[in-house]
Amino acid sequence: MNNRALGSQGLVVSELGLGCMGMSEFYGTPDEEESIATIHRALELGINFLDTADMYGPFTNERLVGRAIKGRRDEVVLATKFGNVRSEDGARLGISGKPDYVKKACDASLERLGVDHIDLYYQHRVDPDTPIEETWGAMSELVEAGKVRYLGISEAAPQTIRKAHAVHPITALQTEYSLWSRDPEDEILPTVRELGIGFVAYSPLGRGFLTGQFRRFEDLPEGDYRRSSPRFMGENFQKNLELVDKVREIAGEKGVSPAQLALAWLLYQGEDIVPIPGTKRRRYLEENVAAIEIELTEDDLRRIDEAAPKGAAAGERYSEASMRTVNR
Repeated sequence: MNNRALGSQGLVVSELGLGCMGMSEFYGTPDEEESIATIHRALELGINFLDTADMYGPFTNERLVGRAIKGRRDEVVLATKFGNVRSEDGARLGISGKPDYVKKACDASLERLGVDHIDLYYQHRVDPDTPIEETWGAMSELVEAGKVRYLGISEAAPQTIRKAHAVHPITALQTEYSLWSRDPEDEILPTVRELGIGFVAYSPLGRGFLTGQFRRFEDLPEGDYRRSSPRFMGENFQKNLELVDKVREIAGEKGVSPAQLALAWLLYQGEDIVPIPGTKRRRYLEENVAAIEIELTEDDLRRIDEAAPKGAAAGERYSEASMRTVNR
């Protein structure tokens, strides 16, 4: 496992991270014991970059990660997020970037994680009712207080990125990026590269679709939130399956899995990009890590680009309501 500089502020992380969200919510039934074993295995394999958020669970994912890294804090680059407000019963209460909320959210995350500082603290979603300068002023104060080392932002538009960066340097932007979500290539990647901001790619396997394990809608577990995701529904599912089959064909020729090919492709998009594939099982983690060994030729990259061109995926990334919270 190699390391990559994430942004230009001094943060260095493993070239692959581990998304921990699905260990607690959204993707089928949680298995805490296996999830903690997966985090431990990730550390053994050289992954040191763990990604969580207060809203995952809600709140339970940070506690799980905290238990997993207890006694091993120095081995971990720990990232968490605030902004998506939820109650203990899981109800969604909107988005907040209000300065008082920022500070309360940080203190609560530190307590749940059982640590005295967060390495990378993201604004999870942009609050349209609070000027970004006010939110980032409060976040900057967390750095001054020693509670946070570096700051990040997720799903923000270029103009918002610039405004936040002017208040305090952004270390990393986190946005969905994969073979079926290539929108960042238009404006986001050029903006962060101009400003010296690292790029963290979440859902690099298309929420599992690019693994090829889902052949029918019914393959999705009951209660899985992907059952309400536009790309997994109706005609979109079948159209996206055609995209996956093209990726699968190229992967087969190289003797790798579709998931490994998708991750290798992302790693080839730039040294400033760090994918954080999520999994709650060791066997999938080990499969993902093997992607770092894959070499892609110019011909491979051309064929992959032709198989999964920008805009190839059918359907929006999220529901209509959720799409209103991104890229703003």
